[in-house]
Amino acid sequence: MTAQATLPATSTAPTARQIWTRTRGITLAVVLLLAAAVAMAAVRSTDRHGALDPRSADPYGSRAIAQLLADRGVSTRVVTTLDEARAAAGPDTTLLVAVPDLLTTRQQDRLHTATAASGGRTVLVAADSWSVERLAPGVTADPATSSRSTLSPHCALPEARRAGSADTGGIRYTTTHLDADACYPSARLATLLRVPAASGGGDTIILGAPDILFNNRLDKQGNASLALQLLGSRPHLIWYLPSLADTSATTGDQKNFLDLLPSGWLWGTLQLFIAAALAAFWRARRFGPLVPERLPVAIRASETAEGRARLYRKANARDRAAAALRSATRTRLAPLVGVPVTQAHTPEALLPALSAHLAGNGQTLHSLLFGPPPGDDAALIALTDQLDALEREVRRP
Repeated sequence: MTAQATLPATSTAPTARQIWTRTRGITLAVVLLLAAAVAMAAVRSTDRHGALDPRSADPYGSRAIAQLLADRGVSTRVVTTLDEARAAAGPDTTLLVAVPDLLTTRQQDRLHTATAASGGRTVLVAADSWSVERLAPGVTADPATSSRSTLSPHCALPEARRAGSADTGGIRYTTTHLDADACYPSARLATLLRVPAASGGGDTIILGAPDILFNNRLDKQGNASLALQLLGSRPHLIWYLPSLADTSATTGDQKNFLDLLPSGWLWGTLQLFIAAALAAFWRARRFGPLVPERLPVAIRASETAEGRARLYRKANARDRAAAALRSATRTRLAPLVGVPVTQAHTPEALLPALSAHLAGNGQTLHSLLFGPPPGDDAALIALTDQLDALEREVRRP
């Protein structure tokens, strides 16, 4: 018996160490991005916890204004669904919509229908173009926000004149209502509008910023006076905090993905696309003509010719192969018959010299050296043989 040696199997699969070496950079970047996202979310949730909630005592909550209103006999009730808000609308009620932009188009239309003829007051807080044009027809939000937060009234609205300067700077509005009160202007556009209702004696207040309702801003400027007057004109205040869990938001028209993105993201994406296009154009520029370089190793001419022939065959480029063969043959034949190499590819100079040297038919030589490309591989091989025979004939003493 003969023993056969068993060789150890060789694996080409990457090891765990190799995989870690290749992916550790990407893994580290992903971990850092996730950590930054968690940190930003934690900071934002801490700073804005309970924002515009009359039950919250946090800096951005609104419990202080609710207590001041209660001291003056105004009751405050929080609702989170559209049906509750619509049912509560009435002549003795002020309906405050904390985040109008969270409402779908169908919710906005239903809410406007319920409040338009109710005879009460509707207060829209920082309504952008998505919501203000439906909740307050005739009012348009300007894309540019106010450059200052504290502004002066500059209007005849009694509540604004008594309050004086207030932190209303934010979204700016224009309106087609001639009887509207445009207050706290910034660059001639109002940051607070009062639009009287067409019937019923009610009105709509549009606030460009929620600052006058925050706990930490209520004691600044005339914020408290303005907030109390705007929200305390009726004995009942309905504080509507739109919720994504509201079932009325799941029916009818809904926001698509682009509607949920802030406008800044769209502008940022466009800027990144332009920057990427400019970077690609910059990297694609040529810095002058190509510079030939010597090959690091010597390659035999036969290998080069064979490789080039394989490329021609793979591309089925018989025309290019025939043109290369004829050009090389003409270049070699021209000095043998006394024609300069610069005129080797000119039929008027090369063919007469070849005919005189061989005493042959000029038409046959023209078809051989300057004729059309072969139609198939057999014709290409025949052309090669004929060119070789012609060159041997010319070189024969």
